Amino acid sequence: MIEIKDVEHVAKLARLELTEEEKKKFSNQLSSILEYVEEMNEVDTTDVEPMSHAIHFVNVMREDEVKYEQTKEELMENAPFEEDGFFRVPKIN
Repeated sequence: MIEIKDVEHVAKLARLELTEEEKKKFSNQLSSILEYVEEMNEVDTTDVEPMSHAIHFVNVMREDEVKYEQTKEELMENAPFEEDGFFRVPKIN
C-alpha cells in the first residue's frame, strides 16, 4: 500500500500542493494501480515474444540533410534575453 508520506514525497518532488483529501485519494489510487501490476506479474509470459509497439510497423528513415543553416546571429534574434552572445535564461531554484 502506498502511504500518504510517499504521496507527500512525490508531490514535493513535483512541486505540487495537495490537500489532505487529495493525498488520501492518490494514495488509494496508486495502491490500486500497484495491486493491478502485481496481478499482471503473475501471468506466465514465457512464450510471449517481447514487442515495442502494439501494432507492427516499419519506420521509414531518411538521411539527415541540411536545407538551411541559420547563423548564430539569426538564432540570437529569437532570444528574449542575451548575454555575451549566449541565451540568458532565468535561474531555477
